[in-house]
Order: sequence, then structure tokens, then C-alpha cells
Amino acid sequence: MKEYQAEAIRNIALIGHGGSGKTTVSEILLFTAGEINRIGRIEEGNTTSDFNQNEIDRQISIATSPLHVEWNNTKINFLDTPGFPDFVGQVISSLHVVDLAVSVIKSAEGVEVGTELTWDLIKKNKLPAAVIINKIDNEHSKFFETFQQAKNKLSSDLIVVSFPAKEGPNFTSVVDLVKMKMITYGEAGSKKVTEEEIPADLKAKADKLREELIEKVAESDESLMNKFFEEGTLSDEELVKGLKASVLQGGLIPAFAVSATKAVGMNTFLDFASKYFPAPSDRPAVEGKMKENGNPVKIACDVKGETSLLIFKSLSEKHVGELSIFKVYSGSLAAGLDLQNTHRDKIERLGQIFVLNGRNRTEIGKLNAGDIGAVVKLKDSHTGDTLCSKNFTILLPEMQYPEPVIRFAVKPKAKGDEDKISAALHTAHEEEPTLRSKFDGEISQSIVSGQGELQLNLAVKLLKDRYGVEVELVEPRIPYRETIRGRCEDAEFKHKKQSGGRGQYGHVHLKLEPTVRGAGYEFVDAIVGGVVPGRFIPAVEKGLKEIMTKGILTGSKVIDVKVTLFDGTYHDVDSDEVSFKLAASQAFKKGFMEAKPVILEPIYDVTVKIPEEYMGDVMGDFSSHRGKIQGMDSESPFQIIKAKVPLAELHKYSTQLRSLTQGRGQFSMAFSHYEEVPKDVEAKIIDEYQKSKEHEEE
Repeated sequence: MKEYQAEAIRNIALIGHGGSGKTTVSEILLFTAGEINRIGRIEEGNTTSDFNQNEIDRQISIATSPLHVEWNNTKINFLDTPGFPDFVGQVISSLHVVDLAVSVIKSAEGVEVGTELTWDLIKKNKLPAAVIINKIDNEHSKFFETFQQAKNKLSSDLIVVSFPAKEGPNFTSVVDLVKMKMITYGEAGSKKVTEEEIPADLKAKADKLREELIEKVAESDESLMNKFFEEGTLSDEELVKGLKASVLQGGLIPAFAVSATKAVGMNTFLDFASKYFPAPSDRPAVEGKMKENGNPVKIACDVKGETSLLIFKSLSEKHVGELSIFKVYSGSLAAGLDLQNTHRDKIERLGQIFVLNGRNRTEIGKLNAGDIGAVVKLKDSHTGDTLCSKNFTILLPEMQYPEPVIRFAVKPKAKGDEDKISAALHTAHEEEPTLRSKFDGEISQSIVSGQGELQLNLAVKLLKDRYGVEVELVEPRIPYRETIRGRCEDAEFKHKKQSGGRGQYGHVHLKLEPTVRGAGYEFVDAIVGGVVPGRFIPAVEKGLKEIMTKGILTGSKVIDVKVTLFDGTYHDVDSDEVSFKLAASQAFKKGFMEAKPVILEPIYDVTVKIPEEYMGDVMGDFSSHRGKIQGMDSESPFQIIKAKVPLAELHKYSTQLRSLTQGRGQFSMAFSHYEEVPKDVEAKIIDEYQKSKEHEEE
């Protein structure tokens, strides 16, 4: 492949609802442009994009697949992204590095949940956009109805650029409103394309839509607008001039009629993309910051500048190896170049540089600013890292991923696999940044969290297939807290043991009382006259801290208790630190049970964003989960519900919310505070804890 400059590069992400046809669109684009000579099919498991075995088995995309074609002396990089919401992190990283997003919509079904969710990400990234209305060959296709729905729900700036001459199984032609020609396609796989005049029965519709296109283009430029008002139209040259500016500004979102399975409409799309989609050099300079002082710095897409790149994806496959996939933001690079990783203060030497089409890689001598490529996995560099020239120490903008919405504990099926599991989950996070794992020492469990159950189940399968480690996902323990509501004026315990020779003796009197919530543990030494010698006081406190860490009722940490050591006795020979530590812990346990003990549970702030029609169901569901509604707000066309909900009630809530809202609900959660557990729930928690202890002892 030849070397391309930024002006001749287009970077596109294909996004949308799962099953809208993004992978098939990708396959036909590759075939149309001559990158592949045989059209793969999802059903046959042989598409270029979906080469991972899990993707083949499930017939869905799980990871973003980098692809490229050459068309009209332009290199078009496109990223085929997953449509399932569990893998939204893949979409986020892709939108971070492209210059335009193409939303693929099924003609018969129209705008779906995934369409709206991913469109929100386009707006968040302030990206130019386009729409492919796919599957026009479906017998229930309704191109113009779907177009109008998209215009109403997504953006009023949508404009038809090509429309079907006839819909349904006989769909073979589109009317191209830029060329004002009808483009007819031969059988899929033939690559036969003919241009002809627009038939008389379609001419009026074409003229009307062309006028709407011209008017929209005129809005992007004052001189064109004046010309349009004066003459009522624009020349072909003026239309061409204004199209690219309109798309770049986001004032015009072109919509294309396509059938990916029949390979109809692809030439029209590729022609438009190569001529009118923005190049990386057309987009505003990226704002990064200097490593040394954090000062902002603009990074222009300039091949003559210092080199900088961002690793936006890591790939590890049996037949592909480990690769770091990146975008060059400035300068150029070739094999053998030394770059500094400014996140980790490491120097990395680049090996062979590749461009990818799925698992197929082609070595290339040089990549310039604006281009996307891959390198064999760098030792000290990871997803999200910036690499740059040694004298240009910058940090490129970071990708912002959502917080996890579901969590499970990982339980090994065989003992001794813990270290393997930890290393494997770390690698999985590299490939899927929204998948997170950590060991929670408080509940003594390894926790894996992410965006949905499918994502976590696939992580479990990855552990087995790639690392030979079998685990199961179980509900995590809840980090309860224990405290007291009352006082115990005298909790006494005498530890005395005599078994020949030196014995053990420690005797304490404690007073327990609650502190203000959040004040923590307080210890007061009120011993008078040395009845407990000073050298044993630290042992008393150590015993208290140990028992408070272990808990009394549920094995949970005890908080917000003031303990006063006010009396005791000792033995000149038998007393030692161990004796006083044991006496203190037993006295505390006794006093704790007399001081009206209670269990506290973690309460989370939950924010749910849903369409208005699901308000009743979601609010009722909150009530059944012991949730307390805190307020409601409107963010048209969505409603926002804010509630406080116990963590114990939130396990699998993301799955439940999807079910309640047909996938249209979104939620986030953040820790708020600890609160007393209702008595009926408390009894159940204690009972379950006692049963688990008995099971462990067996």
C-alpha cells in the first residue's frame, strides 16, 4: 500500500444498533473497493471484521475491527464497532479517533435503541455524521418513513443524498442527488454498475430532494446563501464546493440508501465519502497538555510536526498475536523509531508498522499524521497511552469510559488459580477498557465489573479458552458495617489460663458508646493507679481493633464506637500482651451485644434516564428494591429519576432495567452513605452469615 498524506485520508466509525448491518456494510465496502475478492457472510462465520471465535459463534460483533480501502486516490479507514450496549467502550474509543461517524439504520425497523444511544455519543464527541439506511431490499422497507423518523429523533440536519428507485426484493438502483443520475447495480459480487438518466416517474421527487440538498448546502456559507436567495439554486460547482464544508461543520448529515447484502448503493457512498467527508487535516487541532506542567497545547494534524500517536485499542488473538492499534495525530513514523511513552516515562522502539483489515495485516513502511495503523504489542505501552517524540512530551486527550453498572465476584473452580486469574483479567481490561477487576480485601473476593452480563460472561469464557482457568461468577458479598445505638457501661472479661508453668491472665472493664455517624473509632485510656499497667494498653487497643475489623454480627467492620478502658487487674507473672488482647476482644464482643447493635448497609445514589412511557414501571420497581425516590427531572425526550437504593438491591439491576425499558434505559450509580438495615432484613443477613460460617467450618 502506498503512503497517504492527511488530505487524502478519511477516518470513519460505523456505529448503530446491534444487527443493523454494520459488519455486512464493512464486508461489501471491502469487496467493492477490491480489498477482498469474496464476500463473507455472518451466518457462515467468514466475514473480515468478525474473526474472533466468540463473534463467529454468537454472530455479533464484540470488538471494534479496523479496516481500510482505497477509493478515488483516497485511503478510507473505517472502524466496524459492536452494536450491543455491553461493548459501548469499543464505540467510545473508536469515536475518539475518527473524523466522522456513520450510523447504520435498518430501513424496516427504523431508529432503534442502539441508534439513539450511539447517536448521543456522536453529539458528545462533536463529530460530523452520516446515516446509512440499510436493508432496502427487505420486503417491509420504508426508506422515507425511516429517514423522517431519524430526522425527528436524531437531527433535523439529515438530508437525503441517495434514495431507492424501488424498495423491496427488487431493489437494484439508487438515485444519486449529487450526480443527478440513477445508479443501477448488477448482482451482488458482479461489481457491475451503470449510470443513466433519472426516469420520468422519479424526476419530480429527485428535483424536490435536490433542492432541499442545495438549500442545506447554502446554509453553510454566506456567499452561497446569498446566491441561493437571489437565484433559487446553486451551480454544480457551487454545490460541490459547499458540500464538504457543510458536512465538516455538521450542518448537513447525508443519508444514503443501501442494501449491503445485495451490494447496492456502495459506490455512491464511497464516492461521496472520498470527496466530501472531512480529512483529519480539516478537523480542528486536538487540545492536549504538556507533560511537564499540564499547560494546554494544540496538536495540529501536520506531517511536518513532531510525532505523536495515541493507542486506542489493544488486540490479542491466537492467529494475530498481540497488537497495539493507534492513530497518528502529528508527524510521521516508521519501523525502528524511538518514541517516549509520556504516561509511563518509558522509551519504546517501534517494530514493523501494519495496516489492518480484520485479522489480515499488511506491512507498511511509513504512516503519516491522520492515519491509523498497528504495531506489534509494545512492552510498556497500553490502551490510552500517548507516544511522542522525545523532545515533544505531550499527553493527548484521554478516552472517557462509563463507570461499571454490573459487578460479580469471581470464584475459581480450582485452588491456586488466583494469580492466573488476576493476570488474565488485566489482559482482558487492555482489550476491553470498560471491563474492570480488583481484589476487594474487605469482602475477600476478586470483583469483576463492566457494562453488562454478556460482557462478563465472555470474560469468563476468555479465561477458560485462552488461559485454561475456569471460574464462575457469583453475587458479591455486601460490605456491611456494624455499630451500636445504645451504651454498655461495664463490659467485663477476665482471660485466665493455667496449665502448669506460667499461665495467662488479663482482665479488663470497658465502656462502649456510639459516636456521631462518620466519626469513626475512638479509644480512651481511663485507667487510674496502674490497675492495668501502661505496657499492656497497646495490647488492649490491638485486641479491640482486631475484633472490630472482624465484626460480631456478620463478620463486617465495626464503626463509630467509642471504647473506654476504665478498670481491670493484672498478675505479676502470668499477665502478658496476648492475655490482654484476648480479654479486650472478648469484653468488646460482650459489650457490643448489650449496646443495641445494628447493621449498616451501603446506600447508592442511582440516576436513571428513561423514556417517559416507562416512568411508572421503573418507579414501581424502585419501591420493590427498597429504593427511595429523591427527585425527577426532564431532559427531553427522556425523564431522569434520582433515587437512593441499597447496594444489596442493585445486583443485576442493569439487566433488569434493560428488560423494563426494552433496552432504552440508562443508569449510573455512586456510593452515598451507610444506613441502618430494616430489622426484617437484618435478621435475614445474620442468618445467612451464620449459615455461611457453618458451611466454611464443614
